[in-house]
Amino acid sequence: MKTYPRKIENLILKELDNENIILITGMRQVGKTTLMKRIFDKIKSKNKIFIDLENPINQRIFEEENYDNIIYNLQLLGYKNDKKGYLFIDEIQILPNIVKPIKYLFDKYKIKFFLTGSSSFYLKNLFPESLSGRKIIYELFPLDFEEFLIFKEKEKIFYHDFSEKSIKKSKIIYEIYKNLYDEYIEFGGFPKVVLQDEKEFKIKIIEDIFKSYYEKDIRTLSDFRDLKKLRDLILLLTSRVGSKIEITKLASEIEVSRDTIYSYLTFLEMTYFIFLISPFTKSLNGEVRGAKKIYFCDNGILNYLGRVNKGILFENSVFLNLKKYGNINYYQKYKGGEIDFILNKKIAFESKLKCNFDDIKKLQKYSKSLNIDEFYIITKEYSEFENTILAIDL
Repeated sequence: MKTYPRKIENLILKELDNENIILITGMRQVGKTTLMKRIFDKIKSKNKIFIDLENPINQRIFEEENYDNIIYNLQLLGYKNDKKGYLFIDEIQILPNIVKPIKYLFDKYKIKFFLTGSSSFYLKNLFPESLSGRKIIYELFPLDFEEFLIFKEKEKIFYHDFSEKSIKKSKIIYEIYKNLYDEYIEFGGFPKVVLQDEKEFKIKIIEDIFKSYYEKDIRTLSDFRDLKKLRDLILLLTSRVGSKIEITKLASEIEVSRDTIYSYLTFLEMTYFIFLISPFTKSLNGEVRGAKKIYFCDNGILNYLGRVNKGILFENSVFLNLKKYGNINYYQKYKGGEIDFILNKKIAFESKLKCNFDDIKKLQKYSKSLNIDEFYIITKEYSEFENTILAIDL
């Protein structure tokens, strides 16, 4: 089966000769295993092993009281201890005690580890401070639109600089890719969904991804007593995408405590299901306290759960494609102006299905009040205005 490269693949390949543990984390079905196998295949050494911990037989390899015996188990699989070796372990959260033998084998036998896990919520508790400085964590997300086109085998130039994106707009390019972007907005960026052509099968895959998240991540990684309440919260959140989270109101609607809502939101965020962004502050000392805005991990999941309107789907898509450029905040003046996204405290963005000149002037005014010189309207429909960026170019 043909596979396609992810943008972080080259970053990881540069770490092959460095002495650290590589950990790839992210939501289920985002392509962690495929990425690992691509890297595995590119390692020229034959002294490498790929182990899937979802296979109970493979779990026994690491269930040794004497960690030196694990080396003997690996040698039975063809591992040679007298030369540099590479060990790939998939889904490490299945075996909570595996971190101690990994640390031991890494320190004593200098094995190069590549690991995947489905939840930063779990992995941050799983990995002890003793591994601090010895591991590099890479987060893998559903495809952005640039990767989406790679999976569709379509070539397109993407400029990194936002001023270039704004200046080098093309009506022809827009017409070529607008239908693909419509598909991306509706069905999202999970690789299996993108590679499926039939609409009904796309929906079925998205349904299966959510079921897997609910059954495997929520049920196995959390200790919540009433999972129906968490389910109800997820459904409520779909209508609040792009809006500030009102903890008290959510607690009242679901009939749980504020602390429970906070716990639910933390879990959903740390398992990559949602993103929460803080209000903008000019302070360099951190983020200001205040209500956070919410976005979902993927448009396909959001559309499946909530059937939200086109404007919300578009804004969610814009966020997902902006976040790769750095830290995102939002700005909302008390009973006044609002800016959807502020990137790295330097660049302001507003998302619009269709842009007009008044939108640009308004964004310019709010940006100027914050001493932000660079600002753009990100628009779904084609626009010749200055300070506009087409969503297909993001």
